[in-house]
Amino acid sequence: MKINADLHLHSKYSMACSNKMDLPTIAEEAAKKGIELVATGDCIHPLWLKDIKKAAIDDETILIGKTNFSITTEVEDNNRVHHLLILPSISKAEELADIMQKHCNLSADGRPTVRLDGCQIAEIAKDVDALIGPCHAFTPWTAMYAYHDSLKSCYGDMADYVSFLELGLSADSHYADRISELHRLTFLSNSDAHSPWSNKLAREFNQLEINEISFEGLKNAILRKNGCKVTMNVGFYPEEGKYNESACIKCFTHYSLPESASRNWKCSECGGRIKKGVMDRINELADLSEPKHPNHRPPYIHLMPLSEIIMMALKHASITTKGVQTAWSSLLEKFGTELEVLLYANERDMGFVDKRIVDAIIAFREKRVILHPGGGGKYGWIEMPDEKTEYPESDKKNQSSLFDF
Repeated sequence: MKINADLHLHSKYSMACSNKMDLPTIAEEAAKKGIELVATGDCIHPLWLKDIKKAAIDDETILIGKTNFSITTEVEDNNRVHHLLILPSISKAEELADIMQKHCNLSADGRPTVRLDGCQIAEIAKDVDALIGPCHAFTPWTAMYAYHDSLKSCYGDMADYVSFLELGLSADSHYADRISELHRLTFLSNSDAHSPWSNKLAREFNQLEINEISFEGLKNAILRKNGCKVTMNVGFYPEEGKYNESACIKCFTHYSLPESASRNWKCSECGGRIKKGVMDRINELADLSEPKHPNHRPPYIHLMPLSEIIMMALKHASITTKGVQTAWSSLLEKFGTELEVLLYANERDMGFVDKRIVDAIIAFREKRVILHPGGGGKYGWIEMPDEKTEYPESDKKNQSSLFDF
């Protein structure tokens, strides 16, 4: 079976998270998006672990409505690198909590900071039968490649145990597959959501081919065993991410890598710090001039949340306006889930909503959108094309099919 999965998010017990990040709300909103499997996140936080146990059917199964949960947590190591752990059961989460509480205050934050390095965390993950990989691996603040130049540098002798890498909002498969050491890994695209609403939850997700919705099925997909695999990564254009290009973290002026270095990473406009962007970091790390995708690498599909597409099409200031919410609800009532609307709904069948919305959805499918890169902590933005715009031969990348790799 094919399912959609968002394997990294947070609970209401994490810093800067909505108090609506509770299991029933997450389950309800995931179903609206068309996500069958969603992460619990924060599974070693004492109060959240209690909530997980209350919702559980058994030690390995958490199902609310039609939404299944995968037991996960994110931890920050002593070098500020974030790691995602996917666990097989609640009892294993309890075992992990018992170990980690010796190295941090689990109650302080849903995403704990532990006094261990990446190698030690990977050893613990192996001991509790958890899968592990670096979160948002290229972002400049709390990522593996922000502080390390290789998997070996981060995970030491445990590097071979790492089975996946989370791309993050500012990177996609095309970026990451310019680094040969990553070719063996499965790439994941997850939301890292801090609120359950439609523009955050599953803003990035994975399509999986699995034989059952369970930890074993998910493990097989990530390890690409028994016919299971990731069949699609779905997420932002890298340019939409907050750290795609190198830019000042105060005034957001963008700089090339040579300009940044020549200015000693100090903004000439305001004196603020220039933060190296994901694109420049990958150019530093890459041993390939062009991406070389291994045979197991699935397509990466660039999308954005339906509510934001509607907001842009109608030129509204927020996704919460009556016009946006009415159109969003009408489309979901007709087609069932947000993903059905974004990926598969026939253009003619969407005629009951404003034509500008339909045109915007089709423009996204056909990659006819105009990208304005983010940087320095400010999201990039997308401009919808004028329907009369003609695209030159040199701009074929913006005209290619939705499913072009």
